[in-house]
Amino acid sequence: MKPLRFSFQQLLLVAFLLIGALLGAAALRALFSLESLMAQSRESAAQAIALSTAAQSLSERSLTMERAARQSLVLRDSQLRRRFDEASGNARDILRRLEDNELPPEYATHWRQQLDVITELLDGPPETALDRERDVARAFREIDGHSASIAQKVQSIIGARNDALQARFETSRQQLTQQVVGSIGIAAVLALAFGIWLARPFKRLEKAIQGLGENRLDLPIDIPGPSDVRRVSQQLDWLRQRLTELDADKARFLRHISHELKTPLASLHEGVAVLGDGVAGALNPNQAEVVHILQHNTQLLQHQIEALLRFNAAAFEARQLRRERTDLLALIEDQVDSQRLRWQAQALTVRVEGEPVTLPLDREKIASAVGNLLSNAIRFSPHGGHIRLVLHDLPGHACIDIVDQGPGVADVDRDRIFEPFYRGERQPQGAVRGSGIGLSIVHEYILAHGGRITLLPQRQGAHFRIDLPHAN
Repeated sequence: MKPLRFSFQQLLLVAFLLIGALLGAAALRALFSLESLMAQSRESAAQAIALSTAAQSLSERSLTMERAARQSLVLRDSQLRRRFDEASGNARDILRRLEDNELPPEYATHWRQQLDVITELLDGPPETALDRERDVARAFREIDGHSASIAQKVQSIIGARNDALQARFETSRQQLTQQVVGSIGIAAVLALAFGIWLARPFKRLEKAIQGLGENRLDLPIDIPGPSDVRRVSQQLDWLRQRLTELDADKARFLRHISHELKTPLASLHEGVAVLGDGVAGALNPNQAEVVHILQHNTQLLQHQIEALLRFNAAAFEARQLRRERTDLLALIEDQVDSQRLRWQAQALTVRVEGEPVTLPLDREKIASAVGNLLSNAIRFSPHGGHIRLVLHDLPGHACIDIVDQGPGVADVDRDRIFEPFYRGERQPQGAVRGSGIGLSIVHEYILAHGGRITLLPQRQGAHFRIDLPHAN
């Protein structure tokens, strides 16, 4: 995979810009749509007012024309006739404007036909003026009816335009809603995708750091991702290599110093044995006591050196896991059976509880850890006591509880119980004092599996718990 040249901060900025641009585009789209709808609304309102005013003006013009027409017939006044002609022209202009605004032509045609009839009646001879005046009155009543029809039709046109505008508003609202919801959904998906994509290297970094903490130094650390994550990955790998070198140096030092100590210690042990056997001459009681003390201390020192070598070997082997599918319940039962003679000799009751759990782990090392804890429980338990080994399958991990009825661990020892060569103050009566590496080896084996071992509070006896993850 080609490494990314951008840093995590730059990629995060790009992600925010993309999401911001998407939401900004949706907001601008909504703003422009709203502005367009507002403009249409203002135009529609202006047109509605103009149409309504025109329809009202047409009725007013018909009244003006009627007065001027009837008076001009009766009075034979040319000025009144000009007033009629002016009002007639204005009415025709109003009709043209109404026709331009969706008024059906037949409404205007009927109105004009009646106006033409009135105009002809006004041009007749003087002796028929009174008769024509009555006909003009009837004609204007017809015009009033047509004007009322035109006004009603104009209101219908205005209503239809309002309905159409409302429909456009609703359509635009639905489109805007879909766009906004879609934009928010896409932004959420982008944020989630970027979050997962950008968080993945940090999860790998966390796992790599956890591996270093658990002393798993055999796997190289190479984490793809942004440039700054790559730099941290390289530094962690450098740290892994440095820890590997330090671990190897420590192992070589322990082997070397142990070897260097064993040689003079063997000579010292042989010399003390020669003195004790009286080869150099008979010893008086004081000298014999001194030789006895020397023999005890040389043996003790030899045991400590051998324990140091065993712990060093166990710490090295802890990193060489050979995982296989293992039935934990069967493994625990095998350890109980392998130590049956010991716990039966003390009349102990050992009970295994739980359901079968299968995990990928190193069978020998987990068996050694469980066997060591069981051995300690047997060693510290009173005659006729009870020991319980309980297996639990919990979400994400399995745990093994080992509970005995011994003296337990003193409060001053609880924080140091897993330290190498540390021996607690409470020891079984008459038993040989342990080397203090058993629990340390158990701790190393469990830690190598990504698990943990803890000493839980217990009113009587000791309660150790092993937690092992389902997958590592």
